[in-house]
Amino acid sequence: MTALMQPATGRITLKQGGGGRAMRALIERLFVRDFATLPFDGVGIAAMDDGAAIRFGDDWLVITTDSHVIHPIFFPGGDIGRLSICGTVNDLAMMGATNVLALTCSVILEEGFALESLEAIQQSMIAACREARAPVVTGDTKVMGRRELDGVVINTCGIGLTPTLIRDNGLSAGDRIIVTGNIAEHGLAVMAARHAIGIEGNLVSDVAPMNTLIASVLGTGAITAMKDPTRGGVSSALHEMASKSGVGIVLDERAVPITAAVRAVGELLGIDPLHVANEGKALMGVRADRADEVLQLLHAHPLGRSAAIIGTCNSERLGSVILDTGFGKRLLAEPEGEPLPRIC
Repeated sequence: MTALMQPATGRITLKQGGGGRAMRALIERLFVRDFATLPFDGVGIAAMDDGAAIRFGDDWLVITTDSHVIHPIFFPGGDIGRLSICGTVNDLAMMGATNVLALTCSVILEEGFALESLEAIQQSMIAACREARAPVVTGDTKVMGRRELDGVVINTCGIGLTPTLIRDNGLSAGDRIIVTGNIAEHGLAVMAARHAIGIEGNLVSDVAPMNTLIASVLGTGAITAMKDPTRGGVSSALHEMASKSGVGIVLDERAVPITAAVRAVGELLGIDPLHVANEGKALMGVRADRADEVLQLLHAHPLGRSAAIIGTCNSERLGSVILDTGFGKRLLAEPEGEPLPRIC
């Protein structure tokens, strides 16, 4: 038996679903390697981007899919229903498809799940669809036995059109890195709710559909790359973008927007906010000569008021992210997995 035909051994661990190195290694080993050999004319699974893209006349048809598991199901600022719609809309937006044609939704329920909770989730999904102007057009429902599932799992698929495809591998030396707002609010809000951590300040998830925010800057032609820093946070997303683009990134720690509440919970739990998931923020590569223009447009949108330029791409230490703390520079480690399981 050849090396490629050797069966996988061992067992899956939580870190392999966490958005860091372990998850990418699993996907590359068991899915990309073989699925990428199937004929496909477009941007497919081998790209490991936020979705796939197929030429559709003069436009690109973008397709993405996601499954959502979170504990607790209801958290400050949202619930699993809002999360499922926003996460799918945002994956489309990261590739430039801010015009959402349709969404699908499949719900897997545990026997005994409260109908009142299911109705609340459904109403939350409808509200998010209206925000994003993204209709759910088809779906499916399954019920599993007690203790065969923890409450509810939602799977979604999104389809959108864009004349300009944005990839996560388009960074060039000199590009600026912009984050569209305060980081780590989603992951730490969920963790605080999960463990009933009482803190001063209003810590709520940032979960929101970003397609209108992204649409406000796409027309500038200044965006070179995009990615939403979900599982694995800003650190994992920047490492992936740097590696795929063949650049290095210097991240200015002092410029990264973080609220006092996020800092407090991060310090209490010993978790770096740079490693924590976001559900309503984007990382953008922007041409240096247009960065201020893009930033001004972002600030004019309700979801972009805290946007900031946080880094610069260069041609040194390719694939690495260097953290400039103001007192010195060091390599920013990419997380092996998400430090907060079951948050997306």
